[in-house]
Amino acid sequence: MKKVTGVFALLAISFFIGFANTASARLSVSKNYKDTSLKSVAAFDTLRYDSLMKRLANGDKTGKWPVKKDVYPLPGAVLPFNRIIAYYGNMYSKNMGVLGQYPPKEMIAKLKSEVKAWAAADTLTPVVPALHYICVTAQADAGRNGLHNLRMPFSEIDKVIEMAKGINALVFLDIQVGFSTVQKELPLLEKYLKMPNVHFGIDPEFSMKEGSVPGKRIGTFDADDINYVSGYLAGLVKKNNLPPKIFVVHRFTKRMVTNYKDIKLRNEVQFVMDMDGWGGPDLKKGTYKYFVAGEPVQFTGFKLFYKNDIKNVPHRMLTPKEVLDLKPSPVYIQYQ
Repeated sequence: MKKVTGVFALLAISFFIGFANTASARLSVSKNYKDTSLKSVAAFDTLRYDSLMKRLANGDKTGKWPVKKDVYPLPGAVLPFNRIIAYYGNMYSKNMGVLGQYPPKEMIAKLKSEVKAWAAADTLTPVVPALHYICVTAQADAGRNGLHNLRMPFSEIDKVIEMAKGINALVFLDIQVGFSTVQKELPLLEKYLKMPNVHFGIDPEFSMKEGSVPGKRIGTFDADDINYVSGYLAGLVKKNNLPPKIFVVHRFTKRMVTNYKDIKLRNEVQFVMDMDGWGGPDLKKGTYKYFVAGEPVQFTGFKLFYKNDIKNVPHRMLTPKEVLDLKPSPVYIQYQ
């Protein structure tokens, strides 16, 4: 499965080529998020948590879901009490995802429409909107830092956070490290990750440990890298008395995440393995089955591509119902 991440026309010439393979519907996005966040801050209900995790397993017969090694999150956890619907991309590029493809008002209107559709598809799970912003982008050119990545100005991150406020949305800051490392890039974002509504994501596709130029081959992260991130986020939660952080890792091949069984779960961090490949419905379902559902960690996510999913026969995206029917059912949905 192939995946095209984008062209950075305004800042640098680069190309990326990847291979990929209860309640009634809420009256508004704003009210929905306020309601669910108030519920989640209350004393933690382990029985409800267990019940919701079993529901997300969706009748899975493999014995892998719900995850047996699961740990209870701290009070204030978003998952599994809500489903997140996120728009992904970069504000400088129309080709890296829907977040930067449209003017902000139009983009927000489209996101609200998707939120309503998912709320209608599963009336038992409240829906929370999110803006998933690529704040460090991999580059074909080595650049001034020699790291084959480009860090976005803090002023751009500020814009995304401000946009999110208008719809009570979560914010995810996503990094494509290139020749750099999570150990170097993550601390640079600490001032934002101290905010209670800001969460984090990493893309192994563009972690070029073997020295290949981003886009020439698929990169990788190991459990050690992932555990460093979750440990760092857990530290911020403890020091700043924050609700649990959500940590998203993109995946569409086996090698993108190595030693998954060694990934540590923490009370302060909610881990999502996000199926990141594009293609027709059967191909996407297969990728999800083998590389996400087949190697369980904690929660699962699923990416839908407005453009790339309809390139080939049968020229259609999966519907919310089809995604919800997966075993386990994804709790984080991302649109690119």
